[in-house]
Amino acid sequence: MKKYYLVFAGLLLALTTQAQNFSNPLLPSGADPYNFYKDGYYYYTHTTGNRIDLWKSKSIDGLKNAERKTIWKAPAGTAYSKEIWAPEVMFLRGKWYAYFAADDGKNDNHRMYVLENAAADPMQGEWVFKGKIADATDKWAIDGDVIDFKGQLYMIWSGWEGDTNGRQEIFIAKLKNPWTVDGPRVKISSPKFSWEKNGDLGGGEHVDVNEGPQFLPHGDKLFIIYSASGCWTDFYALGMLTASAKSNLLDPASWKKSEKPVFERSVENGVYAPGHNSFFKSPDGKQDWILYHANDKPGQGCGGFRSPRAQQFTWNTDGTPNFGIPLKTGTLLAAPSVKK
Repeated sequence: MKKYYLVFAGLLLALTTQAQNFSNPLLPSGADPYNFYKDGYYYYTHTTGNRIDLWKSKSIDGLKNAERKTIWKAPAGTAYSKEIWAPEVMFLRGKWYAYFAADDGKNDNHRMYVLENAAADPMQGEWVFKGKIADATDKWAIDGDVIDFKGQLYMIWSGWEGDTNGRQEIFIAKLKNPWTVDGPRVKISSPKFSWEKNGDLGGGEHVDVNEGPQFLPHGDKLFIIYSASGCWTDFYALGMLTASAKSNLLDPASWKKSEKPVFERSVENGVYAPGHNSFFKSPDGKQDWILYHANDKPGQGCGGFRSPRAQQFTWNTDGTPNFGIPLKTGTLLAAPSVKK
């Protein structure tokens, strides 16, 4: 009897250990991943092209078998019918909001839009189209992220200064409410360093890229982690802007750009073009995690080879984030810590 008990105990331990670990990628494919943890569930989304899908899972490793729902499908024949990119589903001021970029099939017409849902569970209730979210210039815009910081809503995004492609820059603006810009946009980042300027498209065309900005508050600082260089290159990487939490966030002088990327490809680990990240806390609130997409091989570009990956990161003694290097796929990782 003792023998069978020991076998059972060993099996139980193995199953428990397995349940507390995971490996990347989280899904076979999925670009621009975003994750929001609330009330015991991870709410995850990524770019699907013509709609917004939302996953609901108790664990980060459970996405492959998680409940999945199309919460909004683009109506035909509108300015926002096609090329739906980088959706973010988040809980703000008592309601759920979905931010996304879309156009009518012509990239020059990409703009940001907002959906709202008053239900407690974003998988339930009705998603209401609130409309375009734009400043007075109404220029090309993608990759919006929103934060409620010290009681004030701010939005950051990647945009064009004018009406033609060639350079994507990071802008910030205050919001009057989760769906309305309040005041002018302010440019806080332009591609400056060589690692931000890998963007040859062939035929003499070239684009310098700063995109996918994400707020990351910590201590007395507010960081913006953004993606630099073209996603069609293997050199897609993460850069960082830093501001004092006490500064005027709408003053470009408040933001200092790091001279080197803070997260980049790892040839030795077989991870290329890591970028377009988001952040989330562990269920117990004690760990910080980065969620990003990457390719397994060089030359795979911006297509369906990109897959979502998550790994824990730490903080340096000066209060800046330490993301380490992108880990090799299949590496066994301890799952985000939960309340005991």
